[in-house]
Amino acid sequence: MEISPEFTNKQKQALKYLVDDETNEVLFGGAAGGGKSWLGVSWLIVQCFKYPKVRYLMGRSKLDALKKTTLNTFFEVCNEWELKADTHYKFNASSNVITFYNGSEILLKDLFLYPSDRNFDSLGSLEITGAFIDEANQITEKAKNIVMSRIRYKLDKFKLIPKLLMTCNPAKNWVYTDYYKKSKDGTLEGYKKFIQSLVNDNDYISKHYATQLAKLDEVSKQRLLFGNWEYDINSDNLIDYDSILTMFDNIGIEGDKYITCDVARLGNDKSVVMLWNGLQVEYIKSFDKNTITELAQYIKDLQVKHRVNLKNIIADSDGVGGGLADILRCVNFINNARPFNNENYQNLKTQCYYKLSDLINKAQIGVTATMQEKNKLIEELEQVRAKDIDKDTKLKLIPKDIVKTIIGRSPDYSDCLMMRCYFEFNKRGYYSIR
Repeated sequence: MEISPEFTNKQKQALKYLVDDETNEVLFGGAAGGGKSWLGVSWLIVQCFKYPKVRYLMGRSKLDALKKTTLNTFFEVCNEWELKADTHYKFNASSNVITFYNGSEILLKDLFLYPSDRNFDSLGSLEITGAFIDEANQITEKAKNIVMSRIRYKLDKFKLIPKLLMTCNPAKNWVYTDYYKKSKDGTLEGYKKFIQSLVNDNDYISKHYATQLAKLDEVSKQRLLFGNWEYDINSDNLIDYDSILTMFDNIGIEGDKYITCDVARLGNDKSVVMLWNGLQVEYIKSFDKNTITELAQYIKDLQVKHRVNLKNIIADSDGVGGGLADILRCVNFINNARPFNNENYQNLKTQCYYKLSDLINKAQIGVTATMQEKNKLIEELEQVRAKDIDKDTKLKLIPKDIVKTIIGRSPDYSDCLMMRCYFEFNKRGYYSIR
């Protein structure tokens, strides 16, 4: 059958690179609303229709996100092009394979770097004709290289060369250094191409989309609306912004169960309880108003239900929190206590926040959260900032009073997250995770 799709000028430019004889890797995007996913699935469909019995990969950091977003774009494109399910293609939700009427296939793949599969053995001896990786900034460079190494299936038969299409938003990781910066400097290798596509380059997107992007916080607006790769968070920020976002797609290192609790002190503060599996937050519960007795009973019930060892339960003991720790007989977290091993931190809280920052930046922590909880955590973790970084003194954080002034409330969620790091130090003060 004949397909006559319409593309933006930027998409057409990318498609030229995807059919030439010299380009192997194309990075497309650099902002929201530039038609990234539409381009990717369109290219896959065209290739699968043109070449029978070929096999392409459609990947993203997490399979669940891929099926909720990119796959839906695939269905939208098919609908726009009048391609019918069970006639032109079939999608098997169990095997996560799209099969076309001519035998060509698109394989949906999870490309997250799991601690148990650091060499991506899950991809095994996979052979593919080409690949599309959506939101490539959320995967590791190693994952990208592994996928690229698998592109060899039926290339010679159809006189094709390996082609990898990647899309992304601005990020300060390997996509920045290997593609954006080199393209800007004129040092990008000939087999690589970078195309920046902004919302204003997309004639087919809703006229309201740019308006919505303009309402985002300044950092997000610079990245997603203006495609600013050089966005600069304050130099005193301890946690990389993209690492904060990635935390919600990560699966943290599993292990013993833990419960952390930050106890409300003032009228607008929240008591926050987190249930952990190793370094994965499995559940978050917040309380606007409650008595210490009620909060203690909730934690006891949670402890019994999930078989959490009492020594793995911690609550802040400053102010009213001390009463909770007394009732539970759990670990007391004293913010201003001496740091483990007398390390060069102002106090225990500072030491644990530095450790938390390290774990998040290394993608070792995962968080399961609602959208509201996610937004609060992002807002609070952006304010984990060093104080007096130019002075030769103990490492400090900006005071909580300043954080509360900036965000308009106490950082209850991030404090609850931070207390988990208490358990990353043993009795002698060394890290249990390196």
